[in-house]
Amino acid sequence: MIRIKLSDLLGKHKMNQKTLSRLTNIRPATISKMYYEETKCIDISQINNLCKALDCEVSELFEYIPDNQNSKR
Repeated sequence: MIRIKLSDLLGKHKMNQKTLSRLTNIRPATISKMYYEETKCIDISQINNLCKALDCEVSELFEYIPDNQNSKR
């Protein structure tokens, strides 16, 4: 499973979803789906825009959790 750590990064930067949407040109509904980890796919250009706006590396935005650890959380 891939965890999207957007909520952590927004908190770290004291930024809301609306501001991130404006900075990245990503629709607010799409940002919301990423924030709540409900999205099924993310375009590479969106990842690029998120990293640019949040001044982060891709590894700060995503976390890989092996499937066998899902049941432990």
